[in-house]
Amino acid sequence: MTDRLLIAPPEAADLVRARTGLGSFELTICTDGTYRLDGGAMFGVVPKTLWQKRAPADEQNRILLGLNTVVVRTGRHVVVIETGIGNKQNEKMREVHQNQELLPQSLAAAGVRPEEVDVVINTHLHFDHCGWNTTLHSDGSVTPTFPNARYFAHRGEVEHGHMQYERDRVSYLSPNYDPLIENGQMTLLTTEGIAQNPEIVPGISVELFPGHTRQLIGVHIEARSHGGAAEHACYISDLIPTTAHLDPPWVMGYDLDPLESIAQRKRFYQRAIPERWLVLFTHDHQTPMARIELNDKGKPVATRV
Repeated sequence: MTDRLLIAPPEAADLVRARTGLGSFELTICTDGTYRLDGGAMFGVVPKTLWQKRAPADEQNRILLGLNTVVVRTGRHVVVIETGIGNKQNEKMREVHQNQELLPQSLAAAGVRPEEVDVVINTHLHFDHCGWNTTLHSDGSVTPTFPNARYFAHRGEVEHGHMQYERDRVSYLSPNYDPLIENGQMTLLTTEGIAQNPEIVPGISVELFPGHTRQLIGVHIEARSHGGAAEHACYISDLIPTTAHLDPPWVMGYDLDPLESIAQRKRFYQRAIPERWLVLFTHDHQTPMARIELNDKGKPVATRV
């Protein structure tokens, strides 16, 4: 593979975080900006003395995270994976998260017009992954951000969100997905279908990786170069949210089933490492994509491409 990657330096605030070629496809990492979450929640039972070496915390114990959206141009389709926090957070939550609502500007900077997007894929329906599915207007109305797109999410995510469980109801905002279900734009996938890793469009398929939520899906992107060699990338979402979370036991306090998350990470590494997949990270602002290899201690580490 010939990598054509441009990653903004850590101090930059570029709207386009990275670009690379994958076979005949073009991948662009756009951003909804950064936000802050509690470091303890992001690293679960891992002691702060360990995690703060990788992710320094502010005076409120929050760490800085990215909101990465992947745009895939296949030559036939324009596919958007994840849509950030969006513009529906109330003032209290904006103050807590310190998010910037930058995705529309980022897409424009990358030359992506909302009306040309064919497909939007949500790995799950937490507020920080599907916020710009729809846009809130000053009159209180909500409309699809991508008017001509088919949206895809797991049916179980919608059902879970509608239950509004005390543990995670704050993470599910129905205006991010219910209007799309009601107008017929959102296709709801089932576990039975995902077990077969269906293609959404040629070269892009989804696979179930439960743990963070029961129906978390990863998005596989596979394209062939002009020479015929297949190249593979995977948007693994909150199974491995940042490069600081590569150690299998370093799972989040937000995970519904942390033991399952650990098992699914190991399953993911069994293919991603030897096959040298390009891994796309959902919340790593500085390293939105990397390959993973094992160091001399047998631990997974990220190598920039």
